[in-house]
Parts: sequence; C-alpha cells; structure tokens
Amino acid sequence: MKNIPIDNVRNFALMGHTGSGKTSLIDSILFKLGQVERVGSPENGTSVADWTDEEKAHGITIWAKPFDGVYTAASRKIRRLVMIDTPGFADFIGQKICAAEITDAALITVDASSGIQVGTQRAWKSAEKRNLPRGIAITCLDKDDIDFDNTLLDIKERWGDRCVPMVLPTSDGKALDILNTPTNQVPDDLKDRVKGIKDHLIELAAETDDSLMEKYFEGQELTADEFSEGLRKSVHDAHLIPVFATSVKADFGVKETMDSISRLFPSPHDYPVSCAEGNEISAEEDQPFSGQVWRCYNDAFIGQLTFVRIYSGVLKPGMEIYNPTKNQKEKVSTILYVDGKKTTEAKEAKAGDIVALTKLKHTYLNDSLCSPGSEIQFEPIVFPSPVAAFAVEPKNKVDADKIGQALHKATVEDPSTKLVHDTETHELVLWGMGDMHLDVTLEHIKNRSNVEMTHHIPKVSYKETITGSGEGHYKHKKQSGGRGQYGETYIRIRPKDPAEDTWFINKLVGGAIPGNFVPACEKGFVEGLTKGPLVGSMVINVQVELYDGSYHDVDSSEVAFKIASVRSLHEAIEKSSPVLLEPIMSVKVIVPDQFMGDISGLLNTKRGRILGMGPEDGLQAITADVPQSEMFKFCSELRSLTRGRGSFEMDFSRYEQVPSHLASKVIEAAKTSKED
Repeated sequence: MKNIPIDNVRNFALMGHTGSGKTSLIDSILFKLGQVERVGSPENGTSVADWTDEEKAHGITIWAKPFDGVYTAASRKIRRLVMIDTPGFADFIGQKICAAEITDAALITVDASSGIQVGTQRAWKSAEKRNLPRGIAITCLDKDDIDFDNTLLDIKERWGDRCVPMVLPTSDGKALDILNTPTNQVPDDLKDRVKGIKDHLIELAAETDDSLMEKYFEGQELTADEFSEGLRKSVHDAHLIPVFATSVKADFGVKETMDSISRLFPSPHDYPVSCAEGNEISAEEDQPFSGQVWRCYNDAFIGQLTFVRIYSGVLKPGMEIYNPTKNQKEKVSTILYVDGKKTTEAKEAKAGDIVALTKLKHTYLNDSLCSPGSEIQFEPIVFPSPVAAFAVEPKNKVDADKIGQALHKATVEDPSTKLVHDTETHELVLWGMGDMHLDVTLEHIKNRSNVEMTHHIPKVSYKETITGSGEGHYKHKKQSGGRGQYGETYIRIRPKDPAEDTWFINKLVGGAIPGNFVPACEKGFVEGLTKGPLVGSMVINVQVELYDGSYHDVDSSEVAFKIASVRSLHEAIEKSSPVLLEPIMSVKVIVPDQFMGDISGLLNTKRGRILGMGPEDGLQAITADVPQSEMFKFCSELRSLTRGRGSFEMDFSRYEQVPSHLASKVIEAAKTSKED
C-alpha cells in the first residue's frame, strides 16, 4: 500500500474551530478509504480519530494524529491521502502548530451553522504563516435552516474571491463536483453558476504561466492538462482556495472533496522545505535521508514513539542515523505507520512519509534526523508562550517519588507545556495554554503513570529593591578557644539601573581588607541579595560598594568576611527604603468586536494599563500591561465572558513596584506564613 510514487501522495492537516466537524470528516474519509468498517462518531465515543481516554471524556480532539490510506480518485488515478487530525480547542494550539509545520497543505473546516470563529482564524493563521496551500470544507450542511451561500459569502468577505466553490450542494441534497461533472449532467438551476465558476477557474489557471495567459487572451482554450496543472499551481501559491460543501451525517460531499484534494493539493515534490543552513531539501528518494521530529508520545505497550516527517531519502530498520541537534547517533529499530491507535510495521519509509520510530534514545520533539555525514538540520517549530499555571504537588507520599518523572514525560510529549521549579516560592509550577490544557495534562499523567496530583494557584515570585542609598557595617568577631574568627566590612549601596552591568565596586585602599578575602566578601553580598527584609525575596537592581574594613593576621578567614558582608548588606538595605516589586506581563487579547467593552473593563479591574486597541484578522486586539498576580484566573474569565471566542497571549515584561496598600498585605501575609 505504501509503495505509491511521491507525486501521488497528498499530506494535509485538518484544522478549524472546536466542534466544526474535523474529526467527523476524518472518520468519514477513513470509512471511504476502507480503513474502518463503519463511520465512527465523536459524539457517541466510536470515533477512530478521538480514541484516547482524555478525548472520549471531554468530547474534543486533544492530540494531533496521523492517518492515511490509498484512494482511487474519479480520474482513476491512485492517490495516497495522509491526514493529520488536529485539535480545535484553543488550549491545544501547540498540536495544531506542529501539524501545520510538517504537512504540505491544510483543509480548514467551517461549521455552516456557526460560521467563521476564533478557532477558524487561528487555523488560517497557522496555515498562512507557512503560506500553506489550503482548502475550506463547509461542514454540517444537514442542519436545519443552513444556507451554504451565506457561509460562502462570509468566507469571501474575510479571505477574498480566491475562495472558489469546487463542490456545491444541490437542491435534492446531493453534492456537485464542479471539476468532474460533465456540463450535460449539471442541474438546470446550477448551470449558469457552474459556468461562471469554471470561467473564473480557467482565468486563475491561466494566470500561473505567461504562455497560458497569452493563450487565454488570444481566446484559445487551455488543454485539460494545462487547466489541471494551472489549478494545482494556483492552489500551491494560495491564489486559489477551493471550497467544498460537505455533510458527514447526510453523506454528501465527502467523496467529492477527496477527489478535489487528490487533484488540487500539492505532493511532497511540490513543496520543498528549507533547512537551517538555507538549502532547499527536495523530496527525492535518492537523496540522503532527512526528517524532523514533530511529536513524541509514550505508548503504554510500545514505549516511546517518535513521530517523524521524512523530507528526503529512504529510511529502513537497522539503519544508523544522526541527530545533529543533539550531536548523537541513533539506530532505527522499528518503523511504524500510525493510524490512530492502530500501528503497522513498515519495511521502509521514504520522502513524504509521516512515520513513528521506536526506541530512539536521544531524540525528542524539534530534533532533526539525517544520514550520517549530511548534517541536515531544520529550523525548530516555534510555540507560543504558555499563559496559565498550576502549582502542583503529589496527592500522597507514594506519588512524591514519581511526580518528577511523570511531569517530565508530559512536557516532553507536549511542547506547549513547561515545568518550572520556582526557587523563590519553592513550588513546582506547570505552565500550559489554559486551565483545560492543564487539567487534561494532569488527567493524562494519572491515566498513564497512576500519579495523582493536587494543584492550586501559584504564588507570585516577588522581588525586592531599594529606592534610596544607605550604609552598612558589621564586625564579625568570635573567640571561643583556639583560633577565632574576625572580619569587618563597611559598605555603601545605591539603586542600580537594570541596564547597568556593574553591581559590585571595590573601593578598598591601603590594604584594609587583604585582596584574597575580597572574593569572599563578594560571595557574601551575593548571598545577602537572595533574601530581602520584606518578604524574603531576591533583592535586585542594587549596587554595592565595599570601601573599608579590617582584618586580623591570625583569626581572619573567608567565612568570617562572608558573614560580615551578609550582615552589613542587610543593615544597608533596611536603611535604603526597600520596596516590593511584582512581575508585570505584556498581554495581548484577541476578541470579536462585541466583547471589547467587557474585556477592557475586566483588564481595568485587574490593575491593567491598556496600551492600544486595533483590528487584527477580522477581530479586535487589545494590548495591555497587567500584574501577573491578576492573571492566574484570566483564562477562564476570558472564556466565560466571550463564550470561548476570545484568546490571549502573555509574556513577562518587567518588574514594577507594588502599590503600597497591596504591598502591606503581601508583607503581612509573608510574616504570618513564617510564624505558622
């Protein structure tokens, strides 16, 4: 089945808003490919695509998963369709990004009853980022009071007249394939419309080549091959976005969509990729092997599965390959074609394939793989910064020893999660793209590793600084029989600009402190800055000047001067008007127009400073600076206010002084915590 020429392979990702029919469409395609005996359904838990425990429990796609099969198109040509089902829910955008980066085209689903939604926009943006060829499947046309033309009009208003219907619904509830239906078989009520569409397609095909344009303007007809190749080129360049009318439940439009994809979407040959060195990699079997890891998954029975998109060459079991990202050699054990939870062992895989490798020891997501000596490396896939966080801890002592490994496995599998051990708050913090994302991650860990965790809102990692100057002095003198301890330091401190590099200045003269003890003093100052007087947080943006001191020929030691330095620094900080600082986040919120007032008001209640507003991709973008302490619940609040149609990005910006009335509460809480 896999020995199909590269030119006849079609790799594409299904993307769209959650609930827009992606998974149902995949299930229907798999049935028509003969991969399953009946059409599965996400609603009743029989979907071949949404098969994991977490997906069944939540009723949504969570993981990006490849499927493929051989299809005989209407032209009688045999094609291999390789599809990746992707999540539509905003929290799982990392999986969608992976799929968009390693496929050759995108099929974006739009629910006819809901129209273009935030998830549709995100899908479009992911495809547009790589200028991926794309098509649009208008789904759920079996619902009552649904109008295909209204949805098509919205699509055209958003993305232009390049969006052209290729499959139309007919008045008797069937689908009309414009490219494959002879003129004499077109229903009378659609003849004029179909003729207009075909005329437009001829023009688009002609525009792809100067000789075809000349032929078109001279009134000559394009040959069937010229027309077909011109359309493929137009789709490849995203000048033509084919639109398909489909309904899985009414069973129309799916086969016609498969025919159009077979005819119009690019092959791996049509979409060479650039490696990090700038060279183009062509999908040729006689080239050195190269590929990129786009997903890792730990299977309960097989172990670690490393999903690879092969860009060139041939891969066989037993081959030695090279990971230039890690500078490590690997040996290929087993090559698997993965269709949901079904795996098929392969004797070889070649350019254009998406496969899973087992038992790789050093290779993880975003790593490149190639033939030894070829040094081919691909640009890493870039993921958005996580925006939601849980402080996690084991539910019982039994799980305490396993929590680290379980969390590590989860973050390796999911690139949009991040695990941080906060040395300031002494918490283990799991970051993700939203509350549901984090909930599902913890569910997945429990289901797979049997490790249960509790979670709560993380503590804020405050900092401290000074607003004035001050001096400090301490003499460390201890005599308890035998050799004593002696060290004395005099210091001055002042606020330091964050951009200023120099934080320690040695102003000693006359050998007041011998040079061999100065490094110990510096170590003492470093240690003293780790714990401020207000809440015990790190003190930042302070310049320390050591200008005097004294020593003893016998009793002075590095330890003595380190202790003296810590104590003199603490005295100076308390005299220099210390203040509490909080992290400020740079926030960008994307919402439909009607929610602008609600979201602006919400940001204001969170002490946010709104910096700007403006249109972006048919929606409205609000940029603001907001204290991190106010952002931990923002994800669920935004989703509630916008009915799931809003999204946001968040990155650390800087530290700012906490308002005095709030700072006193934080300081008091820290004191109470110490007493407890």
